[in-house]
Amino acid sequence: MANLKEIRNRISSTISTQQITKAMKLVSATKLRKAQAAIMQMRPYADKLNGILYNLGDSVDDQKLARYFKERSPEKVLLIVVSSDRGLCGGFNANVVKRVKALLANEYAAPAAKNQVELLFVGKKAFDVFKKSNVITNTGFMGTFSNLNAEKGFQVGDYVLEQFLSGAYDRVEVVYNKFKNAATQIVTNDVLLPVSIKAGGSKASNNDYIFEPNKVEILEELIPRSIKTHLYRAMLDSFASEHGARMIAMDKATDNAGEILKQLKLVYNRGRQAAITNEISEIVGGAAALQG
Repeated sequence: MANLKEIRNRISSTISTQQITKAMKLVSATKLRKAQAAIMQMRPYADKLNGILYNLGDSVDDQKLARYFKERSPEKVLLIVVSSDRGLCGGFNANVVKRVKALLANEYAAPAAKNQVELLFVGKKAFDVFKKSNVITNTGFMGTFSNLNAEKGFQVGDYVLEQFLSGAYDRVEVVYNKFKNAATQIVTNDVLLPVSIKAGGSKASNNDYIFEPNKVEILEELIPRSIKTHLYRAMLDSFASEHGARMIAMDKATDNAGEILKQLKLVYNRGRQAAITNEISEIVGGAAALQG
């Protein structure tokens, strides 16, 4: 009977776990709809902004603008690591951490060996992995991912631009999960600074623009806004990806809990049947002994 009691306790705890995972799935599904709408609205704006930038890119020879585009040997590197503040979202955070480690071991191995790579964390989970490592960590914007909005995203962009233009970093790159759909998140790393006009590809066109006040002044305003928008879009992509990953993970966890319940109930019923059969045998045996 003690064994049956243990199985009953396990059944009860599994039911409670299943209720929690089901509730988390529903919450993530609701948040995903809002996050997906936000990223879908942002993408056309960001793409159009980049398209205009690429069309005006022939003015980068101006001294005021060249600082955004000048390629330098990446001796001092900033990696912006976008992860979530909470877990239970499958491989969402693990994939970002894996990509950062790959960058440190390969592309940025030389500056990493000199301790010239800094990680700026947007989200807590990736920081938990790297906080005990030798790499330089920046947690000044770690709370940005909670209640994400454009103001918070642009604050990170302002800081990054200021540091890059002051010469604190030679290259700035963002590592994040790009949202494709609820079941698919693509871990991505994009170079934010210096700006590469070549990245425009076929998006650029030969439109004959009339500029007011002039092309250089427009680009002085457009380039920082484009960079900050790119960074904010990466955060929105990650935000939607997190809830998509958590919704799928909790859906699988709920199904797994259901399978465990089936197995536990089967074991419990077998044990209960065996206990009843044993009791009947004892009663029959006792009755036979009395008659003898």
